[in-house]
Amino acid sequence: MAFVLDSSIACSWAFRDEDHPHADLALDRVRNEEAIFVPSLFWYELRNVLVVRERSGRIRAAETAAFLRDIAQFNIVVDLFPDEAEVLRLARRHELSVYDAVYLELAMRKQIALATLDKALIAACKKDDVPVLGDGKSHSTRKRK
Repeated sequence: MAFVLDSSIACSWAFRDEDHPHADLALDRVRNEEAIFVPSLFWYELRNVLVVRERSGRIRAAETAAFLRDIAQFNIVVDLFPDEAEVLRLARRHELSVYDAVYLELAMRKQIALATLDKALIAACKKDDVPVLGDGKSHSTRKRK
């Protein structure tokens, strides 16, 4: 079953010290899913985190390039047309950033789970009955390269 992938999950895949059972589950699922949905800002958020971590010395440019090459192999479908009025409504209702509200809106519109580690976004999902990947489910263990 498809789901919406938040950048917080994908970022955790790049750093060994940021393991999380929900990220492990999402990685297992993304390797086997027909389609994973992301808003267009996903790729910018992901690259921004990687570049910031390069500046702090946590990752090298070559590692960033390899990670982006690996993640590009997954069947990630970019959603280009969010319901902008709904995004604003959700941001206001849940006091989310507009960036986070885009992920919530996409999960709601597609009627699929959201994979995220963001606490405010998880709380918003619970209020709006949007499933969060990993809640109440058994977790698998990711095998690192």
